[in-house]
Amino acid sequence: MADQHNRQMLKVFTGNAHRSLAREICGHLGVPLGEAHVGRFPDGEVRLQIMENVRGADVFVIQPTCSPVNDNLIELLIMLDALRRASAERITAVMPYYGYARQDRKDRPRVPISSKLVADLLTSAGANRVLALDLHASQIQGYFNIPVDHLYATPVTVDYFRRLRLKNLVVVSPDPGGVERARAFAKRLKVPLAIIDKRREDADVVEVMNVIGDTVGKTCLIVDDMIDTGGTLVRGAKALLDKGADKVYACCTHGVFARDAINRICESPIEQVVATNSIPLSPEGQKCGKIKVLSVGKLLARAVQSIHEETSVSKLFI
Repeated sequence: MADQHNRQMLKVFTGNAHRSLAREICGHLGVPLGEAHVGRFPDGEVRLQIMENVRGADVFVIQPTCSPVNDNLIELLIMLDALRRASAERITAVMPYYGYARQDRKDRPRVPISSKLVADLLTSAGANRVLALDLHASQIQGYFNIPVDHLYATPVTVDYFRRLRLKNLVVVSPDPGGVERARAFAKRLKVPLAIIDKRREDADVVEVMNVIGDTVGKTCLIVDDMIDTGGTLVRGAKALLDKGADKVYACCTHGVFARDAINRICESPIEQVVATNSIPLSPEGQKCGKIKVLSVGKLLARAVQSIHEETSVSKLFI
């Protein structure tokens, strides 16, 4: 850990998005969570005040922009602005989940590139650098004109599945776009790779799923960066079982679990869905016995410490 002088200069704040994760990170760092009032005016506008001196401090703001996405994003932007105006020496936005990451290019006419817009907003609000975890697309780093440290939850999730010692394991990418992520996972576990190829034959025809690779009699592990509604995941799991797979597990970094995703997972043939606590799990999700949550608090704390001490963050990728 940093020496006593640096500890005094390191300050960590958070909004209302995921206070338990912020407290966990502070516990690993050995520093108290900074005092800030983050409330609302009667009309719903964010009312914020930093309650302690931050002049000359190295400040980290922990705030995943998960649901309610707009509220949490605005809280983050306003806190960055308040810290900049309070003369913090350096401000790092720690975003365990980067909202609006899925709109990262113009793939249709007259659509926004929302992930670039959010990058511009963060910079304009006062962020000097960003610490992100498993961005939906790695190229989002290039949307920033400030340093971005991009972490992966792979060390945490891979370690969990190593300890499970699943037999005849094969890692599965849920679509061709996720092959690079799944390949890296498979390489770490030293197991084969398979791919689900989804094709929609017509606008009104249900998509056909073809499995590329040997999954017959295998335990399949579907690896993705996020699970949203869970529809594609469940259909992919059924396709694997129809093709002769023995069991299906799933793993993601960000458990968005929107709409009826929890019920869909609980009623599915999937053995277990593993996610991290980059996003807080809803009470409904906590009741689902098929969902396992792993903590990335220590990983993020080590990254914060490395940034604060100006040491290499790349060691955390091993």
